[in-house]
Amino acid sequence: MSAVISSFRSPSPGVDQVRPRHKVRFVTAASLFDGHDASINIMRRILQASGAEVIHLGHNRSVEDIVTAALQEDAQGIAISSYQGGHVEFFKYMIDLLRERGGANVKVFGGGGGVIVSEEIHELHQYGVARIFSPEDGQAMGLQGMIDHMVAVCDTDPAQYAPQSLDEVQAGNWRALSRLITALENQAIAPALRQQVLDQAQARA
Repeated sequence: MSAVISSFRSPSPGVDQVRPRHKVRFVTAASLFDGHDASINIMRRILQASGAEVIHLGHNRSVEDIVTAALQEDAQGIAISSYQGGHVEFFKYMIDLLRERGGANVKVFGGGGGVIVSEEIHELHQYGVARIFSPEDGQAMGLQGMIDHMVAVCDTDPAQYAPQSLDEVQAGNWRALSRLITALENQAIAPALRQQVLDQAQARA
């Protein structure tokens, strides 16, 4: 368990949860052509109960939809339920698109019960997926244990990626804009840059 996470006692007896030190944001969804959203709905609710902000896209969502949302929302993590097959290609394309669009820092998690076999899990981990949870993981870790792992991995300070000037934002780089908004929300923006933002806003008012 990461040292930056402190545990607290859940209202449910015998269940420990964790709280992140930083503001952690996840995008959750069920994969394309997949209408099985019961699992991801449970996981997103436990993520929220563990202190994470969750942007839930629902079911039948493409890699394009998910990656675009994750980058626009400046999420640290993506959690995907995939029971329909085609998961190796789906997750690999997601990693490729994140890297291509400047989101290599975004951690990708997934699960699909017994549909995703151990050899495929190993292949996806090697490719860059942070964790594919197997049925055995679920038995050993429990739902809260899997969520604890996800939150711990994603409990990073988004301020490290904040832009140092408005140049990229003014040039129309929406990735820089999303990171700037996160820095403003977290009050982690340099005073001089904050003043520039205020000046620009007042000039356009």
